[in-house]
Amino acid sequence: MTVRIAPTHELGAARLRSVREMLDTAFAGDFSDDDWDHTLGGLHAWIEDGRGIAAHGAVVQRRALHRGRSHRVGYVEGVAVRQDLRRRGLGGAVMAGLERVIDGAYAFGALGATDEGAALYRARGWRVWEGRLEALGPEGIVHLAEEEGYVLLRPSAGRALPDPAAPLVFDWRDGDVM
Repeated sequence: MTVRIAPTHELGAARLRSVREMLDTAFAGDFSDDDWDHTLGGLHAWIEDGRGIAAHGAVVQRRALHRGRSHRVGYVEGVAVRQDLRRRGLGGAVMAGLERVIDGAYAFGALGATDEGAALYRARGWRVWEGRLEALGPEGIVHLAEEEGYVLLRPSAGRALPDPAAPLVFDWRDGDVM
């Protein structure tokens, strides 16, 4: 199966509906409108078969402050494989496409992992962020203690990851910040 990559606007309304339906099913109803909004606006990597969307992931730009510098981060969203095709390498194929995008356009990659998905990412070289996580919210900087241990980072080709001795402060967004 071929991994296709395109920006949100090139997917078209029908394909975007199919992606959303697959994500709703894959996350067993735990994929909110805010989660969907977070998935849009960047680049999508997906695989289709005769039944529709088989696997999907997206990378969107976010900003993260670290040691006084604002970094352009490729944030991975909406990664899932249709139930009947899991454990066949499709998730890894989608991630490989997204990682190529991250390597070419961002300082590093980041994502918030579920317990079920973390093994895939760790096997691909993503590392749990061991430092403090924060977000620059409407009222100022907010500590994201409940997200610590669930956010993974991956360096872009030839670059180092931020130093976990200093907090990583992400931009704010509605719904789940991470």
